[in-house]
Amino acid sequence: MTRGKWQDRLKSVEQRASSFQSSPLSCPYKPRLSRPWQPSSVWRLFPRQNTAIAFTQHIKQDVHLFSLEKEGSDAGQRIFLVTSYSELWHYYSTHRQSLMHCYEVILEGAVCKLYFDLEFDKASNTHLDGKMMVSKLIQYVCEKLEEVYGLRCSAKDVLNLDSSTSEKFSRHLIFMLPSVAFKDNSHVGRFIHDILHPALKKVCPRENGDDVNGSQAKRRKYEEKDLDFLIVKSKNGQEQLFVDLGVYTKNRNFRLYKSSKLGKNAAFCVAEDNEFVPKPSKHTTKEECIFLASLITNISFTGQRILTYEMPQKSTAGSQCSTLQIESHGSELLGERKPSPFKEVDEFVLTLVCKDGIQGSIRRWNYFASEQLLVYDIEKFRWCHNVKRFHKSNNIIVVVDLKEEFECIFVSVPRTDSTGSTSAPQAEDWGEWADDPAYLEALQEVERATEEVPDELLLQAVTECE
Repeated sequence: MTRGKWQDRLKSVEQRASSFQSSPLSCPYKPRLSRPWQPSSVWRLFPRQNTAIAFTQHIKQDVHLFSLEKEGSDAGQRIFLVTSYSELWHYYSTHRQSLMHCYEVILEGAVCKLYFDLEFDKASNTHLDGKMMVSKLIQYVCEKLEEVYGLRCSAKDVLNLDSSTSEKFSRHLIFMLPSVAFKDNSHVGRFIHDILHPALKKVCPRENGDDVNGSQAKRRKYEEKDLDFLIVKSKNGQEQLFVDLGVYTKNRNFRLYKSSKLGKNAAFCVAEDNEFVPKPSKHTTKEECIFLASLITNISFTGQRILTYEMPQKSTAGSQCSTLQIESHGSELLGERKPSPFKEVDEFVLTLVCKDGIQGSIRRWNYFASEQLLVYDIEKFRWCHNVKRFHKSNNIIVVVDLKEEFECIFVSVPRTDSTGSTSAPQAEDWGEWADDPAYLEALQEVERATEEVPDELLLQAVTECE
């Protein structure tokens, strides 16, 4: 074969290879977990939290954000993992050594459960009965939930997790309130801060200044309640609360069930005095049910009641006890006639409810991070898709699915029905807007590893973050 013919044949092969690469005969293989109902594999690691958050908000798969502490790393140094609940549990339950220091990232603005972090030093509090304190706290919080929100619950609605050691008493409490959730963890923090005010003002004298306001004193009918059982002593002998009020900040890392802190061996397990029993599931083991129940932002949108809690700014910002001070979230996260973190989505929704001479507006929004849903309560725009006209008595909500090409669904909500009646879906073209720098950075990190990683190497990636 002459040199010229060989070059022609080589060029033909290269052209054919290029053609098959651009138009493959079959779709690329995407690994997935063994059970057919489980999702496709997504397991991405990021060195920075902001790029990980951007990735979770733009990927179509149902994924969530976690952080990991690595053995041998500096104290406080973490990497961030984006994966599904199913895949995390698949590896988490079988490879404990590699994933034993794992935390859920409670995303800023995400709808969440009511939760507590409780602890005290045993050597400094030898006279205290931790189990009794937990029982009394649960009873007290249940009373306040009924008083403030009209909700009835008991210890049977509280997942009680224990990671106590011989040196420290440590618990996590997660309230499993049926058909109810809090708007985000800043509202949880304000609610807890306020109901614990009788104890808080004893360990933080500046808190007494809040009572000067007459409306404050009138509002706190429950201050006569004796909460001295919540006051404990630190290692240096100073008084502090049994309840850690520092776990309600934005993008908070909250330790997972069966995880321990770096350098420690005390992992969270179900407490002996736990009364909560998860509902059985056809495809889920009891252990996985407990794991899923323990996740603070694992809440699906079902039209449930969303709880909020507001109180005067000075009652949260005036504290001199820095360990008890609640971080103030920006006004954009309050959700009451304020923009959401997704401003382009807000603008698009407003174009849907401002038409035909009617100027609708967004009354509030709720962000369901577990499903990447934005739910808008609309006012002054009451178009009902069922009867094809405006109602005087019906309000509407707009549900935006951030995963499915930003699909928008209108839901008609009669005033007497909190769940509403769904109408026909309506998808819209969002158009173009500037790419988020953090999103682009996250995509670049993903593109560096276009080949799929075999299952046996996924765990190795946890300790080899590039």
